Formats: sequence, C-alpha cells, structure tokens
Amino acid sequence: MSGRKTALVVAPGRGTYGKGELGSIARLHGRRFAGLIADFDAQRRARGQPTVTELDGAERFSVATHMRGDVAAPLIYTATMLDFLSIDRDRFDVVAVAGNSMGWYSALALGGAVSVEDGFRIANAMGLNSQAHGPGGQILLQIVDEDWRPVPGLRDALLGLADEIAARPGHDLALSIDLGGMLVFAGNEEGLGALLAGVPPTPGRDPLRLAGHGPFHTPLMIGSSQKAKAELPSSLFRAPALPMVDGRGHVWRRFSSDPDAIWDYSFGHQILAPYDFAGSVQVAVKEYAPDVIILPGPGDTLGSAIAQSLIGIGWQGLTGKADFAARQTEDPILLAMGRPDQRARVVADE
Repeated sequence: MSGRKTALVVAPGRGTYGKGELGSIARLHGRRFAGLIADFDAQRRARGQPTVTELDGAERFSVATHMRGDVAAPLIYTATMLDFLSIDRDRFDVVAVAGNSMGWYSALALGGAVSVEDGFRIANAMGLNSQAHGPGGQILLQIVDEDWRPVPGLRDALLGLADEIAARPGHDLALSIDLGGMLVFAGNEEGLGALLAGVPPTPGRDPLRLAGHGPFHTPLMIGSSQKAKAELPSSLFRAPALPMVDGRGHVWRRFSSDPDAIWDYSFGHQILAPYDFAGSVQVAVKEYAPDVIILPGPGDTLGSAIAQSLIGIGWQGLTGKADFAARQTEDPILLAMGRPDQRARVVADE
C-alpha cells in the first residue's frame, strides 16, 4: 500500500442535507451498506420516528421536515459515515478527523471513540436535544472579500459589537462558530435584533438568519447539555483509534485519550461554548500535514469554509480564492465527496 496519500477527514454539520441530496443515501449506499442502514432504521423505528430510508426516499424535499434537527442530524450522520466507509484505503491513509458543530458527533464515530451504531444513537439524540432551548437562533456574517481575503478590521468590529450588545440587560449574544471566512453569532431574539440593527456593512452577502437554528454553542443551550448527559452515558465512549481535533483545536490522541473526558467535552463545552471550526482545521493540517482533506457528504457546502481556513494561515502558499481554485485544478488539496468528479478520486468502485 505504499504511495497512499495521507488524508484529514472533516465531517459536515447541520444544513448540508438539502434538496439536491434527497435520495442520495439509497442511491450511493443502499446496496453496499444495507445492513447498517437497516440498523439505523431500527433505532429510529424503536423510538417512533420516521426511518432514514423513509426520509431519504421521500417523494419531495420538505424544508419544514428535512431541515428540522431531529431529521437532519440522522440523515447527515448516515451520509457522512457511509461516505467515510467508502474511502478507498488503498489510496488514502486517514491520519486524523475533525467536524463542524453537529459534525463533531460524526467525527466521534469516524475516529473510533464510539461505534458506528452508537454514533448514530448519539447523532439521533442530539438532533432532538438540540431543540431543547429557549427563543433564539443564529446569524451568519461574512468577513472576507470576493477573493476570500479578510476585510481589515471587520472581524474585530463584529466581536466588539457582540460584546457590547451582550452587556445590555436582557440581551444574550455571543460568537457561536468561527468558519474562517464567516462568523456565526447566536443569542436570544433581543441580542440578534440588536446585532442586525448595529452591524456594519459586510461583503458578499447580507447577514443571514439561519432558518430553524437555535442559539447553538452558547449557554442558552444548557437544556440540551443536561438532556445529553442524562440520556447518553459515558460507557458509550472509548479511546479513539484516530486523532480527533475538536472545536477548541484540542487534539484527542489515539489510544491515550480519556473516554470520560471526551464524553464530558462532547456534551458540555461542545454544546455551550463557541466552536472554532477554522481553528480545528488549522491545527489539524499543522499537526498532521495531510496530502489532502476529504469532505464526506452530504453536499459540499463546507468546502469554502475549509478553503478559507487554509487561506487564513497561508497553508501551502494559499493566499486567496484564486490560488485555491488554481490548486484545485492542478492538484486538488480538497476532495468533496458530494461532487461526483471529486468523489471518483476518493472511493473504490461503487
């Protein structure tokens, strides 16, 4: 197996299973992984929930249904896990895993800290538990220009504004996710309203309220954290077989990491504090210097955030979108399995 490329695998989070992905689990994985899909379906059926097969096989995509946490999470986990299991290990040596937000729960199974089946149990439970919060949500703000270069001063201005708003009585607002070229803020309705009223001009897109999202990665999610720790015991966890880079940029090293500590992070800090996705990617590439980054499905929307995270540290000379596009044409550093042409580079014959 000499000549294999080393790979970092990054698991996508909420919002990645969309209209274009409907039916993709059955189409890509129905024959090879029928047994695992049946196990996942049985877990859902036992809880009186529509199965993965039923949801993926729906006649049409419904935003009201498919984007809801208790539906999106198991669909995303299934697509991600089965894509991961489809990676051609004769061509790629996976050296580390990471994930974005809800994708951390996929990363736990990719890294071997929980079994594939228990990973589904966790993702399914967290999709439901993520709805245990008060009023509030998330707003996405772009902080890079059209070439994915940081707009001078904008990041600090937004963080300063958020701190000022959070100091007002009755206003909750905090950084939720750092996506490299975009920042996600979360809070209660008063905090979000004040952010929209005071935000300076941002490039590329207007501030976007993320439909159906709660105030994730803030203390407002304490109910979700409490439910998770009550329902999902630490006995599900074990030391990972692959290094896992979490939302703080902390590396959970294989074999030596404490399973109880991983459990506590996953259902504590991960839920209640900001998720530094850009930092996790940057730490992972610095620590493990992968030849490529593989982005499993569903979809490929996380690709730009991965690229912007690499540009943020000038990884392998990348300084902007044009550099990244040229690199992708010549010798791709990012392989998104949601893109058929890039998928063909990653999987064994399907």
